[in-house]
Amino acid sequence: MKQSFHKHERLKSKKQIEFLFKHGKHINVAPIKFIYLLQDVSPVNTNNKAMFIAPKKLFKNAPDRNKLKRRMRESYRLNKELFNLNLSSKNKVATLAIIYTNKVICDYKTINASIQKLLLKIG
Repeated sequence: MKQSFHKHERLKSKKQIEFLFKHGKHINVAPIKFIYLLQDVSPVNTNNKAMFIAPKKLFKNAPDRNKLKRRMRESYRLNKELFNLNLSSKNKVATLAIIYTNKVICDYKTINASIQKLLLKIG
């Protein structure tokens, strides 16, 4: 299967983001925190959607925030296939907010390990 992260998989809708932060569940494995919401598959909602956040409060420089978001996006892109299979077998769709919470920039291996653990816990 082709590993990609298309535009239709990105969480961009303000209404969906507000709903996610209001009603979503939190799960944390340092240095990543997930806020997620599982919903039944419907004709309107057929894809998992994700957004990636590196807080400006923790990282003042934009290149640092961009680096972290690139690392999180890459890790999610490579590990989402198993996650999608687990959710599709349950007839569910996930909306995710993936947030970097550490004050220090971690390497890709650390970020990848925590995202894998979190995806397995949710799926």
